[in-house]
Amino acid sequence: MPAESDIKSANANNRTSTVWTIVLGFAADPLMRWSWPDARRYLQSMPQFINACGGRAFEHGTAYVAGGIRAAALWLPPGVQQDEEALDEIMAQSLSPGITDDMAHLRRGMAEHHPPGPHWYLPLIATDPNWAGQGLGTLLMKYALQRCDEEGITAYLESSNPEHIPFYQRHGFKVIGEIQHGSSPPLTPMLRTAIKRSRRRFERFS
Repeated sequence: MPAESDIKSANANNRTSTVWTIVLGFAADPLMRWSWPDARRYLQSMPQFINACGGRAFEHGTAYVAGGIRAAALWLPPGVQQDEEALDEIMAQSLSPGITDDMAHLRRGMAEHHPPGPHWYLPLIATDPNWAGQGLGTLLMKYALQRCDEEGITAYLESSNPEHIPFYQRHGFKVIGEIQHGSSPPLTPMLRTAIKRSRRRFERFS
């Protein structure tokens, strides 16, 4: 079984490998493949999308990998935002004109569901499908949520795959709505309130 010692903070040296693990993990995701149904366009656009959504986690030491780089999670700390300008450019250049309006509505819905106060945001977590079922996603989630609890800060995410909602619920997240427009698959915003624990020093892994 994987252990907490298997978790590392991703950095510039392994950023590309980390991003490609997430690309693989989302290859069958309903929302991502609605966005880019053509395989070639998906492989071209998804790495850019990942960097725009969660790339700032690398700068803050909150991009975590486990099992080597077989699973990855990009967490944005309180006050750190996605690169909206880069996202605008990616959407304008890569989306089919027929879904651009639907995507704009989804992005507005995401912004509306974000908690107004300080919170940790998980835009992306994924496991290489070849290594799914090994407990790596659970390990990554527990590790990051421990920090949320020690800091007493809420965690927030949007699930783009209904099949993954029970996984998030097992870690304390609750569904707070549904975001959907036109032809888009549903996007499910979820919130987790910090659990009070005895405080101990949070150690980052290098």
